[in-house]
Amino acid sequence: MAQVKLFGYANKISIKPGETIDIHVNADGATTASAQLVRLIHGDEHPDGPGFVEEEISCEANGEWQVKKQYTQIGSFLEVADPQKRLAVEGSLTLYAFILPSLPEAGLRQCLLGRWDNVKNFGYCLGINQKGHLEFWVGQGDEVDYVETEAPLIPKMWYFVAATLDAATGRATIHQESVANRYNSLLGKVCPIDYRSHVSEAFRFRQKHLPDTPFLIAGSRDWHETRGHFVSQTYCGKIDRPGVHARVLTWHELGTIMSGALPPPDGMAAYWDTTIGYTEHGIGDIVHDAGPYHLDAKGYNRPVRGQTGWNWNGRNDCFRLAPHEYGGVEFHYDAMIDSNWQVTRSVELPAGLKSGAYAIRLRAGPGTGLGEEHVVFFVRPTTPRARLALLFPTASYLAYANEHLSFDAQIIQPMTGQPPIVSEIDIEMYKNWEFGLSTYDAWADGNGVCYSSYHRPLVNMRPKHRISSMGVTWQFPADLSIVAWLEHKGYDYEVLTDEDLHREGVDAIAPYTCVMSGTHPEYYSEKMLDATEDYIAEGGRYIYMGGNGYYWNVAFGDDDPSTMEVRKLDSGMRAWSARPGEHYLATTGQKSGLWKNLGRPPQKCLGVGFIGEGFETSRPYRRMPDSYHRTVSWMMKGVEGEILGDSGLAYGGAAGLELDRYDLQYGTPPHAKIIASSGGHSDNYMLSIEEILYPYPGLAGSQDYRIRADMVYFNAPNNGAVFSSGSIAFGQALPTKNFQNNISIMLGNIVDAFIKPGMLPGCLWVNEEKQWK
Repeated sequence: MAQVKLFGYANKISIKPGETIDIHVNADGATTASAQLVRLIHGDEHPDGPGFVEEEISCEANGEWQVKKQYTQIGSFLEVADPQKRLAVEGSLTLYAFILPSLPEAGLRQCLLGRWDNVKNFGYCLGINQKGHLEFWVGQGDEVDYVETEAPLIPKMWYFVAATLDAATGRATIHQESVANRYNSLLGKVCPIDYRSHVSEAFRFRQKHLPDTPFLIAGSRDWHETRGHFVSQTYCGKIDRPGVHARVLTWHELGTIMSGALPPPDGMAAYWDTTIGYTEHGIGDIVHDAGPYHLDAKGYNRPVRGQTGWNWNGRNDCFRLAPHEYGGVEFHYDAMIDSNWQVTRSVELPAGLKSGAYAIRLRAGPGTGLGEEHVVFFVRPTTPRARLALLFPTASYLAYANEHLSFDAQIIQPMTGQPPIVSEIDIEMYKNWEFGLSTYDAWADGNGVCYSSYHRPLVNMRPKHRISSMGVTWQFPADLSIVAWLEHKGYDYEVLTDEDLHREGVDAIAPYTCVMSGTHPEYYSEKMLDATEDYIAEGGRYIYMGGNGYYWNVAFGDDDPSTMEVRKLDSGMRAWSARPGEHYLATTGQKSGLWKNLGRPPQKCLGVGFIGEGFETSRPYRRMPDSYHRTVSWMMKGVEGEILGDSGLAYGGAAGLELDRYDLQYGTPPHAKIIASSGGHSDNYMLSIEEILYPYPGLAGSQDYRIRADMVYFNAPNNGAVFSSGSIAFGQALPTKNFQNNISIMLGNIVDAFIKPGMLPGCLWVNEEKQWK
């Protein structure tokens, strides 16, 4: 009997009561599944906490659903809209492009450009064969003729490639020439390799076409009896300014194109100028045809734009400065952004649904393990009424979505100080390309993944999931510890997501007296950062519940908020580094990287910023002298002793995982008070790399005083205020001892004060302009 597996996702991550949400489900080994709407309250099964807690909710969609096997298109490519069949050329033909193959030795056929059906062998294509050689082939259904170069393609080198077919003589010629310069390729001029190859063959027949075959760049048409048509033979590498002529271009004409000139208009069927479309605010997924028929190509699975092209000369580091040098469109045969599954069920949510974290729980077979799925989404209020909001850091959920660190990151065990604990769900997530990758992973060719979307199963955005490399809950299931605390304390609260904050700005959070973050809001767009800063400056009270927050600058498309882009630059704790010249976000035109390096370190907004991380132990805090000051001592009502947070679900303490500290040189407000600080961290805790100009002994936890979590509080204009915990583990300390611990007591004091209108405790007004001291 086949093992039952259920995986799903929703078309929206944030929704209001009474609205409809589409649920997409894939099932293996089952044709029906039991569905139940649930409100998620606690997501950590650690024995020191309340365990997994969910509440079943009445809903019209509860009951048996019909489910089936669904299929996912893997690989990024471009599909050309060609209703008049201009590219179904049956006579003489020329194909050309600049290419930088990143994995020619993959042992797989990779199509560069053509109108090719690889099941029925009709059409034509220029591609790379299984041996890593450039190849041009044509088919008439029963037979295929081809010609290949003698010299294999070298990875990460720019080439000009072309193929011609003379219909009158049958002469087919393939061309391969290096266009490497001092900056654009892996190897320099000193490497004594002859990259060129020019080969001719006499073809026995001419290409024939099927009427519905699309012209594809970086893939070819395939078919399966169960899933129907799909695209295979996808490509790893860049393509710059490809074109098609319905005649044979001479080598002189091709040489002119290779030198950078425009192709001749005579006989041009299409010329995709990949440098067209850049703006101050980035570039989209449409690659424009500058030829006579305007046969534009649309990207699938988000081919990466904003990448250097064949003529990049190293002087200009951004596509905004020199768009003509940024024609490189980058493809990956293992890219996956959107599952595009059929809708299994559209669910109308109850009109009176309480704001919170929800899921459609699906069960089939045993109803456990791979036979249970929670499709998570967040319900915001129709009209804000509460004073308190919990802001779920969904951008960071996307960054870590389906991460493969335990399997692919060679440094993960020494970094975390422990062997991974791998579950069957982790294994399923890793072995299936259909789930896509996280921004902590690399594509098959070694380039870092810069896009992530929630239009696919997010296997680790589930309750109960524990990140395998660390053995603790992480991101969403860890944030449910804050939800459980709010529920236990009986607070009237509502929830929002990063998507809401990005799309609506400060208006999304302005109705609330107090906003709490999640445990790890690491990824933040400029709109989100602006909104948070404006909220605080205009009198909002903000509680930063985490560590390593407001770290990476990310982007979301206005037309597609489900997809996030980030570029990891040459600073910061990062899983990969963007290549030279590719530091700017194609989505917005902004430079990515650390907010600190963009002039907006988190200390300016939150009072603390990232200083270091470690993963095998957590520590308590110790009260600092500032905590006894008359303006903040109210936080400690009911708290005994000087040690805070000596228990927790993340390694037994409240200060751990990733730590933030007070730092005046980065903009911590000078009137901020340090309430408590951790110390005595193990040598598994290391100073963050952006703090280091030169490496030297003594940068580990037991040696460097800077490696600590600081709880910081400061007043802001208009009776606003900020409290920052400085630790990811802080939120996971709340549920221990049945919520009767000193971190819980202290946070309760802060929330009670922050949600109460009027003057904050200890805030002394000295004049009518409402200045405080």
